[in-house]
Amino acid sequence: MASVAARVFARRFHVSARRSALSQFNMPAMSPTMTEGGIASWKKKEGETFTQGDVLLEIETDKATIDVEAQDDGIVAKVIVPDGTKNVQVGSVIAILAEEGDDLSGADALAKKASSEGPAKPKQEEKPPAPPKAEESKPEPSESKPKESSKSDLPAGDRIFASPIAKKIALERGIPLAKVKGTGPDGRILREDVEKFKPEAAAASTATQPPSAQLPDYTDTPVSNMRRTIGGRLTQSKQELPHYYVTVDVNMDKVLKLREVFNKTLVEKDKSAKLSVNDFIVKAVACALADVPEANSAWLGEVIRTYNKADISVAVATPTGLITPIIKDAGSKGLASISAETKALAKKARDGKLSPSEYQGGTFTISNLGMFGINHFTAIINPPQSCILAVGSTQPTIVPAPEEERGFKTVQVMKVTLSSDHRTVDGAVAAQWLSAFKGYLENPLTFML
Repeated sequence: MASVAARVFARRFHVSARRSALSQFNMPAMSPTMTEGGIASWKKKEGETFTQGDVLLEIETDKATIDVEAQDDGIVAKVIVPDGTKNVQVGSVIAILAEEGDDLSGADALAKKASSEGPAKPKQEEKPPAPPKAEESKPEPSESKPKESSKSDLPAGDRIFASPIAKKIALERGIPLAKVKGTGPDGRILREDVEKFKPEAAAASTATQPPSAQLPDYTDTPVSNMRRTIGGRLTQSKQELPHYYVTVDVNMDKVLKLREVFNKTLVEKDKSAKLSVNDFIVKAVACALADVPEANSAWLGEVIRTYNKADISVAVATPTGLITPIIKDAGSKGLASISAETKALAKKARDGKLSPSEYQGGTFTISNLGMFGINHFTAIINPPQSCILAVGSTQPTIVPAPEEERGFKTVQVMKVTLSSDHRTVDGAVAAQWLSAFKGYLENPLTFML
């Protein structure tokens, strides 16, 4: 019977299920380190047939939402773990599959047996917070009708439950989720609901609702696996790593002029090949790490590991949280290669399609908020890395210039702040690295020789 494969671009993870009749379908591991994940949505419902290449379901990991595709033909006999369930352990039974022509009458019995033998059924995402302790002490009401309790405890219009992919599409299209009618379990908004949404129909529907439903006081968004991972790692970093910060101003006049010259030439060949300021920053970071390798290091407890190559993690904002795809061995690449690779990885990140090898294992991180007009900020280190560079916007600044008739001139200045782990990088080393980085950007031809 069917075996299924989850595909993240060119990479596939295979989960085989050979049988003569009904067969259990277990939660697949989408990466070597994955121990649990969430069921974003089933694309094939109970009783539906599927063919090779069809998407059976979407699985939510801590970094992405990944499609699970069918490698062979078959039938979804029974869905055990429904849409919106999270914290599903790898290897637990999530469905019963069958071949075309199989007797599906035994699917319920097999599902019941699998549920009793496997891990405890995880908590569903759409389930609201537990009632107060006074109500928990009443076993009969809480055990007899749990679903009715969860529905009655949820005031209409106060909460919006939607799958991660539905939230992503709604954000991209500017669709207010409060106006979308969900067709999933307990009114959960699915991908198809957002794609079929028509503003006119929604406006007419909203007009008939009471004022309290139109303007909710707040919206609760369930914590995704990705957001939970981000919160845990950054909290641990800020609490356990002895951060300190060093800031410097960089004259960007030469970089901006060189970028303008390059882009005029590149646009003639390919309009999408324009270089960004961040491409120059990535290259300068890699060159500075070659000059001051102590900053290209990691605290591993008993040893401090210093890397020989600069694998630069570039922070990218996505609808579900921050992720850092990696420009590997950036020091060996030219500006055009860095630019093309950065654009491709950023698109994958926003689409939730990065493979683990594309965001795990960097040696140094860049967080650039300059495009949002932020002049100065500090960033939290991404352990076990030792450093992260916070890049602000480039702004015109008046500086002394004795050689000028007026005695001053206006230059384009970018403020950057290096956050360092004091266990591995001393203050003097951070200052040396920033000096090298500043030197490369103020004389960009030096890293092109």
